[in-house]
Amino acid sequence: MSGLLRPFLDRWRFVALLISGAMLATAHAFQTFGGLAPCELCLKQRTVYWVAMGVSAAAMIVVRLPGGPRWREATCWLLALVFAASVGIAGYHAGVEWKFWPGPASCSGGGHVSMADLKALLNGGGVKMPDCDKPAWVFLGVSMAGWNALASVVFTALSVAAALRERRKT
Repeated sequence: MSGLLRPFLDRWRFVALLISGAMLATAHAFQTFGGLAPCELCLKQRTVYWVAMGVSAAAMIVVRLPGGPRWREATCWLLALVFAASVGIAGYHAGVEWKFWPGPASCSGGGHVSMADLKALLNGGGVKMPDCDKPAWVFLGVSMAGWNALASVVFTALSVAAALRERRKT
């Protein structure tokens, strides 16, 4: 198994950049082509991937600067922290969907969009976000937030494995 992962772990900063971009592209595709508007917690989950992309890109530059190789392990640990934050946010959102705990008052429980809401929007009013406690999409009994939490656990574990691999190289 480690032989299969070695090429990915050796280039983890680049791989993390690609997977973060892929996760964002997938979310935007569900929104654009699937018509699934993101709720407040969905947008917070996306923010983590934007951060991961920024950290990955910056880390790829830093490790190539003079003295940069000494930062290789630290950059992988930093990515592990970012992806662990993603586990927390996505896990929280999935728990809100399963009614394990309440979500933020700003996005849990609400009504529907009425003609009055649309009229208010056209007159400069605000837009009501979808409810965070109702999953917009479920596959194999797991919501999009749940799948994101599972993927983020894998990305965190791979970041830790990459950091440990960097440690063994020095």
